[in-house]
Amino acid sequence: MTDPLRIAAGDLEADAIRNGRRVVVTVTTLGDEHEITLRYDGSVYYCDTPTRLHRHESEREMRTCIMNMGYGASPSEE
Repeated sequence: MTDPLRIAAGDLEADAIRNGRRVVVTVTTLGDEHEITLRYDGSVYYCDTPTRLHRHESEREMRTCIMNMGYGASPSEE
């Protein structure tokens, strides 16, 4: 198994996720660092946050959830 790709929040690695590679994103929320693991199994996108495993039908749905949970930068912050 390939080691997960580790990136910082704001880096875009959607191709790696679409190709089945796990991507671990380090994010800072309320002053604390957390890791979120993103992956795609060919039909479902998974986002494993510190509090729960989220399942999404599309990449867009996963990105929206990440933003709503406060783990992503808004386009105006990029």
